[in-house]
Amino acid sequence: MSKQIKEDISSLRKLDFDLANYFSNTIIPQLFVDADMILRIFTPPAMEQFSLSYDDIGKNIKHVEDNIRYPTFLNNIQEVMTTSEIFEKEIQTTDGNWFQMNILPYVDHDRNEINGVIITFVNITIRMKAIKELEKINAKHNVLMFALSHDMKQPISTIKLISTGLLETYKRQDSEKFHAMIKRLQTMSDGINTMLDEFTEDGEANLQKKVELKQQNIIRLCGNILNALREEIVKGNIKVLKDFKTQKVIFPKNTLRSVIYNLIHNAIKYQDPDRNLVIKLKTYKIRDFVIFSVEDNGLGVAEEHQEMVFEKKTRINREIEGTGMGLYVVKKMIEAHGGKIELKSTLGEGSEFKVFFKNETEEKELTSAGETLTD
Repeated sequence: MSKQIKEDISSLRKLDFDLANYFSNTIIPQLFVDADMILRIFTPPAMEQFSLSYDDIGKNIKHVEDNIRYPTFLNNIQEVMTTSEIFEKEIQTTDGNWFQMNILPYVDHDRNEINGVIITFVNITIRMKAIKELEKINAKHNVLMFALSHDMKQPISTIKLISTGLLETYKRQDSEKFHAMIKRLQTMSDGINTMLDEFTEDGEANLQKKVELKQQNIIRLCGNILNALREEIVKGNIKVLKDFKTQKVIFPKNTLRSVIYNLIHNAIKYQDPDRNLVIKLKTYKIRDFVIFSVEDNGLGVAEEHQEMVFEKKTRINREIEGTGMGLYVVKKMIEAHGGKIELKSTLGEGSEFKVFFKNETEEKELTSAGETLTD
């Protein structure tokens, strides 16, 4: 046996001893793969995380079964051995856990060459869950801010109309009308304060993960919203028909208000100037859902645009003022609580939005079909 071969065998034996001593005392999942891609040794925790057994030692790493959802694992090992650069990546296993994977070159300093890689897996599942929770909170916060911004536009617009009316009644010395408008202005101010308080409560509840879903009276909310839109309804000679077969849904109150307000106000905004607007509000049950429907005979939406209306900052009709955020926010709010929204529309004839609310409870049926609001 040549001197070089003896030195190689001695070196390998020393390497095996050092690695075995190190790996047996390590409490995190680690693997050592040699320069020929052979799995030489691993720590006991790796057996739990990656379904390894001691029978896998001596196998090519590509033949060792793992549960890593990462297709370029073998290529990264080869890359580290070629470049001597450390590779880091967040990876997920098939059981849903997350790990910080580090692939480090293993250098034989006596021979000054790379003799393989050490692969370390640090469990970061808790950290990843925390990050995802923060992302959800941020997303909800953004939706709330969009909703608040959007919903505040209507009362501000109404206050402007009332201000103009106050000036006109003052000039005409119409004391009775003047005082009625002052009362209306006070009501609008109280409504804004209530809205801001509810949004603040929702935001705080989201941060503390204490969002409580309660039964909400959808008929009462519709009434409040129609009253808030009274100026536009009267001015436009708009007829609102109500057919409520059910009255309660389980949903955050302020979020529900935003959903209903946006859908009704959109019907008003996109009315056909050549005919009087009729808005039909309906509720009914289908299996585990309560359906809230807003139907109108307005401008309608072309079929090719019907999916686009729910996208962020999408405005189909540029001639009508808007931000393109209303229906995007509505869809996000509904889906966040397990519901969905559908649009059925014909261009030039009108639209119907259906909101599917989940987990409705038993309640008394209503028979208010045919109710009409005209003033």
